Amino acid sequence: MTIFTDMVVTGDCRALMPAHRPFDLIVADPPYGDTSLAWDRRVDGWLPLAHAALNPSGSMWVFGSLRCFMATAAALHDAGWKYAQEIVWEKQNGSSFHADRFKRVHELVAQFYRADTAWANIYNDVQTTSDATARTVRRKQRSPHTGHIEAGHYVSEDGGPRLMRSVIYARNAHGHAIHPTEKPSGLIEILVRTSCPPDGLVGDWFAGSGAAGEACRLSGRRYLGCEIDPDMAERARWRIAGVLPFRDGGAA
Repeated sequence: MTIFTDMVVTGDCRALMPAHRPFDLIVADPPYGDTSLAWDRRVDGWLPLAHAALNPSGSMWVFGSLRCFMATAAALHDAGWKYAQEIVWEKQNGSSFHADRFKRVHELVAQFYRADTAWANIYNDVQTTSDATARTVRRKQRSPHTGHIEAGHYVSEDGGPRLMRSVIYARNAHGHAIHPTEKPSGLIEILVRTSCPPDGLVGDWFAGSGAAGEACRLSGRRYLGCEIDPDMAERARWRIAGVLPFRDGGAA
């Protein structure tokens, strides 16, 4: 079957996405089922279908709350998924005191992989940031009886790379969001670059606004999203079409 990428199909992901296997990475932002809102209902049955549609060397990043992950832990296990790690997305604002005892300014993004594949065989490209803080470590002068030795010191370079931290700050999309639960494309791009090889295929099973499609266009990965709301799917298509794709040499 021909796979048309950099697009969003309209319909139920359980019916449409398995036909486009295999995916090198799956990104999912399903309804958490944490609220009484009509649209916030957990989707049953998609986890085993996603497992079967994933390349054995691939993985899946899922947005969610701890409450959501605890409620779906058995379903994840039964579908053949194995937990790998999680990152914390820290945002600039959060819930009010009417909803929580603390001002909740974070969400979780958990990574899973197929339990029938060794973790060592899962694709991973270590991500770094260029905001390392320069520091100087000075060595005291030795005492005179050791002889004349000039004072020594070691100086790190200004800036430079450091390993990406597991708590990532990214402003949310409030004020310009297309979808009520839209995630920042910059955050998704980190996940895509980490877990999908260049020119690999990313499957976005709950596409929403198409933020993951934007991240894939900017990072040189192929993208296929699925959104059940026809109006939202159309808006996602327009969003992705307006992003210039990545080209070799770093130019967009």
